[in-house]
Amino acid sequence: MPGGPADKRQERKGIGHQYSVASRLHATGLRPAVALFEQAAAEVPLPTAPQPIAIADYGAGTGYSALLPVATAIAVLRKRTRPDHAILVTHTDRPGNNFTKLFTTLDDDPDSYLKKDDQTFPAAVGRSFYSQILPSKSIALGWSSWAIQWLSQPAAVVPDHVHISYSTDASARQSFERQAALDWHEFVAFRGRELAPGGRLVILTMGLDAEGRCGMAPVFETVMTSLREMVGSGQISAEESHRMTIPTVGRTEKDFRAPFAPSGRFEGLSIEHLEEFNAEDQYFRRYRADRDADAFGANWAAFLRVSMFRPLARALVVDGDRSRAGWFVDHLEAAVRRRLASAPEEMSVPQVKIVLAKRRSA
Repeated sequence: MPGGPADKRQERKGIGHQYSVASRLHATGLRPAVALFEQAAAEVPLPTAPQPIAIADYGAGTGYSALLPVATAIAVLRKRTRPDHAILVTHTDRPGNNFTKLFTTLDDDPDSYLKKDDQTFPAAVGRSFYSQILPSKSIALGWSSWAIQWLSQPAAVVPDHVHISYSTDASARQSFERQAALDWHEFVAFRGRELAPGGRLVILTMGLDAEGRCGMAPVFETVMTSLREMVGSGQISAEESHRMTIPTVGRTEKDFRAPFAPSGRFEGLSIEHLEEFNAEDQYFRRYRADRDADAFGANWAAFLRVSMFRPLARALVVDGDRSRAGWFVDHLEAAVRRRLASAPEEMSVPQVKIVLAKRRSA
């Protein structure tokens, strides 16, 4: 029967497959930061066996973004220590993260580091990284990709856009700037406690372009157009649309350096490397090669479904009823997929890569 349980299961399976494909392509954009993580793995002090070498993945999500960097680091570490020296990889995220999906990725994905080293052991911590979540002075290597742009809490309602970097509302922008500064300060402070002396933390996160925006303009234009159409057709209310905000921020070099001023150190940490750059749009790169506009639209929409659309859908959850939220995410994904496929355009993706180093005497 069309629309029945079997169809729904098949639809979810298709969505999951498309997200997996999109995530793999997106993860290839990690390489600029992976090179820094590889260098860090070659330089950090190592504990003596049987104490394990501890790696932390801050903001793990479904695990895809950690596969390449962690596998790369383990390969370097194995050249520096015994083959039976245990390596402990702790993936951290908020309690609501899909940890089942995370461990399925680690077990099943052919690129998983577990397929390459039988003395590496995964673990997970379901707590916000805006607090101390791992033992003091325990982490040799830390990794965080596309995670610290998420604020610890909503800073304000953004009345004129879904993303603060495209808003002209001065009050909302000030609220986001204050929350972003506090969150970065707290993140650095607690990582300073957790990193072992000589440890390194490599971060890849959202930056801002010359206009102070987070990039991806065609994506946001498409999303805003789709939301206006939903309001116009009565599918969502203007008030619901007004409440839809993505709680992420891009930061500038000045923002990142603020906690370290004026001495250049904070909680035993210093900035060893900081670089702003425009990342390659991996989905457009694939499109240039195969000219498959439908795949371009589908890959971007699948990625945005998790990274952008679900936070927007929270505006539709009333008294725990998520039925309209599910419909909204499906509808918005389909609309964005069609629009992006109709006119593929390369996205500007400003990013920042950072290496924080813990002094050896800490």
